[in-house]
Amino acid sequence: MPEQANLKPLLTVGEVNELLAEVYPQLNEHYNFYEAVDIFPGGCTVRLNADERHLRPGNTVSGPSLFTLADIGGYVCVLSHAGPDALSVTTSININFMRKAPAGPILGHCRILKLGRSLMVYDIDIVAGDGQSVAHATGTYSIPPKRSA
Repeated sequence: MPEQANLKPLLTVGEVNELLAEVYPQLNEHYNFYEAVDIFPGGCTVRLNADERHLRPGNTVSGPSLFTLADIGGYVCVLSHAGPDALSVTTSININFMRKAPAGPILGHCRILKLGRSLMVYDIDIVAGDGQSVAHATGTYSIPPKRSA
């Protein structure tokens, strides 16, 4: 499915990472585990800097860690394309795990499928350092109504 055309980011990578640190400090606490690494028209790339905290037996990045990356990808897309309203929330997400995710950095390549006034639909391909897709997710974010000043 092609992404929605004519989308332009409203925030830079630096601005999104600063906003995440401000409104969602518990995400990373004292480490930069989850971060935006690229924002482009209609999408973003996020990274999980996985360490031993994210591993389960077998030296595999855990499903909850990959699920969080999928959700953060949607959050970065909605913040960067719909505006920096921290009250945007996940309304649904579905993830399919395809293969073992080895320890190390994991990238999430996210694209906006539809951005409307109240909802954003996206998908994200989660890729291990070897270039193999380890999971794929689709999700929807609710965008709060614009507040008058």
